[in-house]
Amino acid sequence: MSTTYDRLVDILARLHDAPADRIRPEATLGELDVDSLTTVEISIRIERDLGVAVGDDELQPDLTLGDLAGLVDARQATV
Repeated sequence: MSTTYDRLVDILARLHDAPADRIRPEATLGELDVDSLTTVEISIRIERDLGVAVGDDELQPDLTLGDLAGLVDARQATV
């Protein structure tokens, strides 16, 4: 996986107490029990740490970590 994926995993691990064995590219935010407050925090951290805006409304329960990494990579490419 990409460096972006690794950074997202780090952000998620700092903000959310998901078991490490459940964090994988195909895991959805819903499967990881990410709640609405945590999605706002993730959105803020992505913008601060990775330099792109991903609205908390985009962080839907069916979004996989791999898809989120792809979204961030695509937005970084246009910056």
